[in-house]
Amino acid sequence: MKRVLLLTRYGNLGASSRLRFYQYLPYLESHGYSITVAPLFGNDYVRGLYQGRIPTFSVLRAYIRRLGFMLQSGQFDLVWVEKEMLPWVPGLIEIGFFPPKVPLLVDYDDAVFHRYDLHRFPIVRTLLGSKIDSIMQLAEVVIVGNPYLRDRAKQAKAKRIEMIPTVVDASRYAVALTAIKQPVTIGWIGSPATDRYLSLVMSVIQKTKISHNIRAVAVGASGEHLAGSSIEIRAWTDENEVAEIQQFDIGIMPLHDEEWERGKCGYKLIQYMACGKPVVASPVGVNSIIVQHGVNGFLARNELEWLQAFELLCNDPLLRQNFGRAGRAHVEKEYSLDVMAPKLEEVLRSV
Repeated sequence: MKRVLLLTRYGNLGASSRLRFYQYLPYLESHGYSITVAPLFGNDYVRGLYQGRIPTFSVLRAYIRRLGFMLQSGQFDLVWVEKEMLPWVPGLIEIGFFPPKVPLLVDYDDAVFHRYDLHRFPIVRTLLGSKIDSIMQLAEVVIVGNPYLRDRAKQAKAKRIEMIPTVVDASRYAVALTAIKQPVTIGWIGSPATDRYLSLVMSVIQKTKISHNIRAVAVGASGEHLAGSSIEIRAWTDENEVAEIQQFDIGIMPLHDEEWERGKCGYKLIQYMACGKPVVASPVGVNSIIVQHGVNGFLARNELEWLQAFELLCNDPLLRQNFGRAGRAHVEKEYSLDVMAPKLEEVLRSV
């Protein structure tokens, strides 16, 4: 029995923790791993984060609890960490609390290092700018979700780097056979932390409405950045997300072309494709790998290209179906839990 201490950032309501860790646990446990899960922040924190209220005392308590687990980590065969053990704590202090002989495996699904090295305050850049690099150097293996993160791990001189994209359980994301209908639904799914990107396509959606019978839906958005738009906001739950996506006709992922966005793993695109939906996305970071332009969707660099993509997909139901089939096949081959769980298990076993 292999004993693993899993230090996630969030409970299962946190998307990054749920997708990069929790969904793999049944497979790993069935292959002889005893995994002790110790999230830094629980689900109450995640709910508060989305509602804009984070109790200071709960954060302090979370750090104390995390320190306790770090001091006990010598009892385990492997420590598996999401990004960092103590956010906003300098690397020398964090590493100083970690037993030197315990193998460390650390996972990154976004450019968390830019939270520090691109911070607006010089003192933060000075104290924390190289923190993530030091953790990458310490780890036996650094797992990354895309090439942008891999390049940073190489720059940090990580000992070993493995790339495992963020994936879905394809069996959960069934392709629903729906009749061709009006209006055509353009859909987005995400969280209040990312709904600001919809501002990039709001004018495009409004222009498309003039010539086509469409509606736009944002699942999981807060509405703060959508005031005055015609985008319909729908609540997100883990239970309803697949059913919501199945109602889309087109899935979208607009992004700014900046450092933080280049570190994203394109998860919503994979969700759309798993449900057999065509996609339109900004060609930023890994989006340009997931989206095969003209095969399973379109990459749109500017407003004109977004308009052209919507025009083609709204006018041609057969094109939507063909793109959807190609997207589903792409997910089954490259972005499914069935494919990546054995690879992750091999990495853990090798460490």
